[in-house]
Amino acid sequence: MTVGDDPRRRVPRTDVLLADPALTAAAGTVGRDRVKAAVRAAQARARRGEITPDRVRDAALAALPPPLPRRVVNATGVLLHTNLGRAALSDAAVAALVAAAGHTDVELDLDTGRRARRGRDAVAALAAAVPDAAAVHVVNNGAAALALAATALAADAEIVVSRGELVEIGDGFRLPDLLTSTGARLREVGTTNRTTLADYAAAVGPRTGFVLKVHPSNFRVTGFTAAVPVGDLATLGVPVVVDIGSGLLAPDPLLPDEPDAATTLRAGAALVTASGDKLLGGPQAGLLLGQADLVHRLRRHPLARALRVDKLTLAALTATLGGPATPTHTALHTDPGDLRVRTDRLRESLVADGCAAEVVPAVAVVGGGGAPGVELASWALALPERYAAPLRLGDPPVLGRVVRGRLLLDLRGVPAAADEAVRAAVLAVTGAT
Repeated sequence: MTVGDDPRRRVPRTDVLLADPALTAAAGTVGRDRVKAAVRAAQARARRGEITPDRVRDAALAALPPPLPRRVVNATGVLLHTNLGRAALSDAAVAALVAAAGHTDVELDLDTGRRARRGRDAVAALAAAVPDAAAVHVVNNGAAALALAATALAADAEIVVSRGELVEIGDGFRLPDLLTSTGARLREVGTTNRTTLADYAAAVGPRTGFVLKVHPSNFRVTGFTAAVPVGDLATLGVPVVVDIGSGLLAPDPLLPDEPDAATTLRAGAALVTASGDKLLGGPQAGLLLGQADLVHRLRRHPLARALRVDKLTLAALTATLGGPATPTHTALHTDPGDLRVRTDRLRESLVADGCAAEVVPAVAVVGGGGAPGVELASWALALPERYAAPLRLGDPPVLGRVVRGRLLLDLRGVPAAADEAVRAAVLAVTGAT
């Protein structure tokens, strides 16, 4: 082989490769330095003879990490899947996030040029959504909302709470540990399955900071049970704080047993805490709604600064509260007949391309610690179980659930605009054309 025939001389130059449109686009996502390193590694492989020179570009692209986080298609039938980030944001909230990524008027009054209250738009939108609340405040998640309430209202005092409501809130974190970490002491009343108003009344005294009622939003206790309504607790002469959990702001006929903020406040709760990324369908946030004097104490407490939400959360929350129906609301209220039509259409398209699939009835759930026991009639595309892992590892990842040896792709939590992406993903892993 002469020098002129050496294939290493045909390895593309670095500057030529970096000018390639695909690699230029990748640099905008993962950074030019990382792309340059991948290019040089691919060039080195070509010089060692591991790949041919014409494969350098593709090898460099293949070595780049995917954008993080990876956007996935949630076909599990769990609408608020905690492992998938719970609520998907509306288009309006996404647009607000993009706008908030730059400089914004988050803490500035443009009319006067002076400093303004941080998050005033989000606070105003939340107050408008729940007019029964005399005042509102926002922190960074639901647990933070409850921790702030306990710190500001019951540090060195007692929180009276039913034993049946001392729940574990996920990932090994337990409500009693959260509350006592604030310096409050718990006064447990009743039993695991039954607590009466007399139990609370016997425990309330001069050392009581507040009575706490917690909605056990991720489980149900049935049978010989008793719990005390908020209205009855409000007669005890001390503030009643209610953690409704899932962030439902107003009653929803589809979820008759799920507590909502408006009804809870009208029943006599002094303060309601909730999450923003569950049934509300917004970003992760902790919502505090209630009496003006209590909310003011919480807002001015030093801990509130540590729990402050950033401009991105405020922007997305404002857009969620004032914008169109969220993906969560749409998925929850989608007619099963419409789901059947979509799923049939997807199956027919796949069959036409040589992929065997069935349409089967399915049951979806709310998930995310909301509406335990509520089952939502749905329809799913049934495929062999062996496709579960390839679909999960595809681009985009499509997640379903395996039931009795079959992979079910439930479209209730999938936007209709993503049906084509599901179809393409299935064809890619089944090899059908």
